[in-house]
Amino acid sequence: MLLPLSQIPELSPNRQAFPLIKEFLTKSERLQIKVHEQSGVKVIDCGVQVEGSWEAGILFAAVCLGGLAQVTLHWMDFNGLRWPSVEVVTDHPVRACMASQYAGWPIKIGKGLTMGSGPACAIVHKGSLFRMLGYEDDSETAIICLEGRELPSKGVIQHILEECHCEPNRLTILVAPTASLVGSVQVAARALETGLFKLRRLGYDLGKIVSGWGVCPIPPVARDTLSGLGRTNDAIFYGSTVFYNLRDDDERLKQVVKQVPSCSTRDYGLTYMERQATNKNFFNIDPDQFTPAEVWLCNLDSGRSFHAGALDPDILRRSFGLENG
Repeated sequence: MLLPLSQIPELSPNRQAFPLIKEFLTKSERLQIKVHEQSGVKVIDCGVQVEGSWEAGILFAAVCLGGLAQVTLHWMDFNGLRWPSVEVVTDHPVRACMASQYAGWPIKIGKGLTMGSGPACAIVHKGSLFRMLGYEDDSETAIICLEGRELPSKGVIQHILEECHCEPNRLTILVAPTASLVGSVQVAARALETGLFKLRRLGYDLGKIVSGWGVCPIPPVARDTLSGLGRTNDAIFYGSTVFYNLRDDDERLKQVVKQVPSCSTRDYGLTYMERQATNKNFFNIDPDQFTPAEVWLCNLDSGRSFHAGALDPDILRRSFGLENG
């Protein structure tokens, strides 16, 4: 049975992420982002009306993880495909990935729907996930990350303020489109989260997981939102590797590891766009599509490690639109 996350102020995602917000504010020109003030709230544009940057993508992802993970960029070899990648390492995987980074807050104002993620989700603490985690962040400072093509409206801002129960000057909103440089980085940085998401769907006790490490290729910026969703989803589904240290029974881990990677799903072998040919609504796709390509489960009790899945660079090339000269 998963034990509730402890209420340790020093591990508050909002408090841990706040120093990263200060970096956005003091390095806006270097990061190629723009800071606005709307209704007394700081709104940081990371790609709507600006270019954004690699460095801004790292910071965005780190904020989304509640300041509880190390996020870095590397060149990696994905079975013969050398490509830029983002790496996430955390000793607080459930708090960072599930209580903060997980995009589980639907913000619906009028006909518009935006999925919120980031530290503020732990303040709002709605839904079955937070009932399971037994955790609520009591921070008076709130930070939310939005994935969208427009800056938030007054209605969206007011809704977030009401849900977070905070003053306008204590709320910061980060925004980046999926089809942007920052969007490509921050979504690829969710590979570790998708592994936890899949384990939870399998009924696995996330309380057994001690630490996590994930790496994922960063897709090239797509021409539109749907293509951006496709490339980022495929990057995780066919190109990511996740590694978890945990404490459990070896026989249990042998069975679980086989069910986690993308190769265990029904539509493996198709790109996101091919799977979506008859379904243009991203929010209606099979939740099993949110899962990493390759998984390692390393048992700290027995010293044994269990592996399943594989990378598929050929599908990545097709999805990313890569051409050899």
